[in-house]
Amino acid sequence: MPATTHCRICGGTVREFIDFGRQPLSDAFVDPDRGGEQEFFYRLATGVCQSCRMVQLMEEVPRERMFHESYPYLSSGSSYMRAHFEGVAKHFLTAELTGEDPFIVELGCNDGVMLKAVADAGVRHLGVEPSGGVADRAAEKGIRVRKDFFEQATAADVKRTEGPADVIYAANTLCHIPYMDSILNGVTELLKPGGVFVFEDPYLGDIVDLTSFDQIYDEHFFLFSAQSVQAMAARHGLELVDVERIGVHGGEVRYTLARQGARTPSAAVAELLAEEEARDLAGLATLERFAGNVRKIRDDLVALLTRLRAEGKRVAAYGATAKSATVTNFCGLGPELVPFVCDTTPAKQNRLTPGTHIPVRAPEAFSSPYPDYALLFAWNHADEIMAKEQAFKEAGGRWILYVPEVRIV
Repeated sequence: MPATTHCRICGGTVREFIDFGRQPLSDAFVDPDRGGEQEFFYRLATGVCQSCRMVQLMEEVPRERMFHESYPYLSSGSSYMRAHFEGVAKHFLTAELTGEDPFIVELGCNDGVMLKAVADAGVRHLGVEPSGGVADRAAEKGIRVRKDFFEQATAADVKRTEGPADVIYAANTLCHIPYMDSILNGVTELLKPGGVFVFEDPYLGDIVDLTSFDQIYDEHFFLFSAQSVQAMAARHGLELVDVERIGVHGGEVRYTLARQGARTPSAAVAELLAEEEARDLAGLATLERFAGNVRKIRDDLVALLTRLRAEGKRVAAYGATAKSATVTNFCGLGPELVPFVCDTTPAKQNRLTPGTHIPVRAPEAFSSPYPDYALLFAWNHADEIMAKEQAFKEAGGRWILYVPEVRIV
């Protein structure tokens, strides 16, 4: 499994600032009959490039182990996220896909929640999705999908058969991909001269501010900032021309890249770059303070759950998210502290969480009967979940959150 201290973007020296230890694949839920006998583990550690300031994992997990036929995450699983992606589609349809026979390509289209609105508008499109199961779901909605990983060769083939793209879009996808040179070479190959490459991913600034350390897991290879994206883009003849802070998934930034000189960068770019410089966002001292805050959350969460168990309180977890693998394995949370976790995803139900083997149950188990406390792993959907689970609150139930600090609400 490739591990290096050289930056995947520029080749500079990467300085490690936090080590989460031995971790399983975050979405590899375990069949109870097999007991995790063939679980794959790797060292989850994160560092920052001293040259281009890109924050990245120290060790790369082979992509085929993460994105495959049985990949369980569905973009349309949240009503909030469905509305978000419908808004993205509406923006592209009114602002970018307005010429003659416009064409949009989405990298990692998942189950097609964004492209569905584009398809309904009659606009030419293509989703590139390596996870076959979710790609099939998109195709069932009438979306044109190519089951493949996007890289330079893919882009060249798409351009030959479809022509150049007005828009290339990726949501919660680009940060998954260590081989960025091939991706961005593919973008420059496929993009029209005046087109845009738009991607949105978790923002390093929000991760540091919230101490949302569970945003660091196998699928999140890079943690982007405006500084690192600007440096990365420039190496491929691209320019960062716009940034927009968005509230999904605990805080993300939507980055817009265009060919050098094709568009005038917005004022928002200079503002975010100046803010990052002023706070030394990607500085080693800043990131080491973040690491100290992470360790405090770990200690506080274990102490709270241990106390509640000693008091005889019933605790369950809510949301068997990919990022919760980092929490459970780093904090050593198994069934003795968290007896079960409820999740709406059928593919995860009746299985065990990766590494720590907490049973995953269907949502009905949450109210049969309600626990005294619910540890909210899906904290980035807290408002939506708490509104849905009013009966839990009315029954005297209380939520445990750990971002930005351990607390009971």
